[in-house]
Amino acid sequence: MGDIEAVKPFPDSEEMEISFGPQHPATHGVLRVMVKLDGERIVDAKPIIGYLHRGTEKIFERETYNGAIPHTDRMDYTAAATNNQGLVGAVERMMGITVPPRASYIRMILAELQRIASHIIWLGTHALDIGAQSPFFYTFEEREKILDLYEEYCGARLTLNAMRVGGQPYDLPEGWAARCKTFVDQFPARIAEWERLLTTNRIWKLRTVGVGVISAESAIEWGLTGPPLRGSGVNWDIRKVFPYDHYDEVEFEIPIGAHGDTYDRYLVRMEEMRQSVRIVQQCLARLPEGPVMAKVPKVIKPPKGEIYFSVEGPKGELGYYVVSDGGANPYRLHVRPSCFINLQALPEMVRGQLVADLIAVIGTLDIVLGEIDR
Repeated sequence: MGDIEAVKPFPDSEEMEISFGPQHPATHGVLRVMVKLDGERIVDAKPIIGYLHRGTEKIFERETYNGAIPHTDRMDYTAAATNNQGLVGAVERMMGITVPPRASYIRMILAELQRIASHIIWLGTHALDIGAQSPFFYTFEEREKILDLYEEYCGARLTLNAMRVGGQPYDLPEGWAARCKTFVDQFPARIAEWERLLTTNRIWKLRTVGVGVISAESAIEWGLTGPPLRGSGVNWDIRKVFPYDHYDEVEFEIPIGAHGDTYDRYLVRMEEMRQSVRIVQQCLARLPEGPVMAKVPKVIKPPKGEIYFSVEGPKGELGYYVVSDGGANPYRLHVRPSCFINLQALPEMVRGQLVADLIAVIGTLDIVLGEIDR
């Protein structure tokens, strides 16, 4: 809890407890936060989840392995491609399947475009939450271009169902790689536009600098991953420490912050979009010819055993723990969701802050309740 008296501006004043949410007042989903206030100063906050009643992990257990892939789309529905990538990667490791190089590069392209699209949603809505309306319109214009590429590839724009155990369901359509290159080549200029709107904006900095601070030590203790961890100065990215697909063959940097506040997490995500552009450009340049699907059985039946496999999703480490009994359905499939674990740190990040800062901190965590309430 910490020293409550230290954050009370008026020691003799009466505390009040209010329910923030779950009617979606800038909570990015059906999140309820019970907030204890002293005036407008937050004394304590308790996140309350569970309103979606999804039961996704139990649904996984009644589906075949490929049949479970569309359900991964619905967890973090702003990052369907990386959700797919984690599940198929786990099953492929269990079965010892080597994915064709062309399929792996296509996966990386889809995953990095997804990272950009997810960060675009974060930036547009986060800025809108704390008073900047223009970035929402600028950012979503660029997101539409990514969704157009997804639609051309697999027919879907949001819930993609774009990967299969053993490779990819489709090869790239004719001219798709050229159109993708056109997008990523022009995209850094758009990032620069958004930064001119926000990075040195006096109001933006007043709302983000020194707000929602969490130290590197606390971030590690809470198990944070993704931009919330890297914003606190911890250099940790699954793509670097446990490479999958061909991430060990491409060059990219891991941006990290210094102060662990909302502003640093903003800077980290902005630079991550630039690094994703670098990765996509290299993948397009190296994209080999060849098949996009390995030879796999018609019915996927991993041998008895268990495995944990994780990918670096846009919001942090997304892991799949799969237990197989040798059948066509997983005996147990548990997801390590980045949003759920990152949300744990909310009380520590908002104690002593103002009510308005609670909105900024929820936004900077970039949560999706579909993944939290999976």
